[in-house]
Amino acid sequence: MRRLAAVAVLAGLTFVGLATPALAHNSLIGSNPADKATVEAGPQSITLTFDQPVQGGDGVNTISVRDPQGNHWEAGPPQASGSEVTAPVRPLGPSGVYSITWRVLSADGHPVQGALSFTLSKAGNGTPISTEELAKFSNASTAPPGQSEEGGIPTWVWIVGAVLVLGVGIVFALRMGGKEEEA
Repeated sequence: MRRLAAVAVLAGLTFVGLATPALAHNSLIGSNPADKATVEAGPQSITLTFDQPVQGGDGVNTISVRDPQGNHWEAGPPQASGSEVTAPVRPLGPSGVYSITWRVLSADGHPVQGALSFTLSKAGNGTPISTEELAKFSNASTAPPGQSEEGGIPTWVWIVGAVLVLGVGIVFALRMGGKEEEA
């Protein structure tokens, strides 16, 4: 019985050890403007800083800036440089809470996304981007905030793998235990 418990613990530790690299996705560590900040004048650009490098290229990364009515305010596609992604923003219009939704491609190939917000306390005189102009940015995010699409290996694969490792361990322990008792 002790061997069975030892094999089960060993199989569990092996599973945890193998799963750790899959959890090492890129994470947002800072932004300008900061999340939930209040600003008097609209920013000329949005800068997102990550803990790992981000892939660059046309259509790879997206940053979307929307006002409370859902109008877009981005002025061009985002540019990645190392662990920072920056997107130009049009002069903002109405005061209120603006949402920033983003999706970037980590250097390891996994997409990571999230959302931030900031409050514009004084109305500006800008106008939102038109639908036609927005269509020119092939990488403009049109997904509603809150939708998530994670990269990496699905959870069910890890669960099946754990069950298989545990099953092999139990069979091995039972066979080894039976041989020693016969001797």
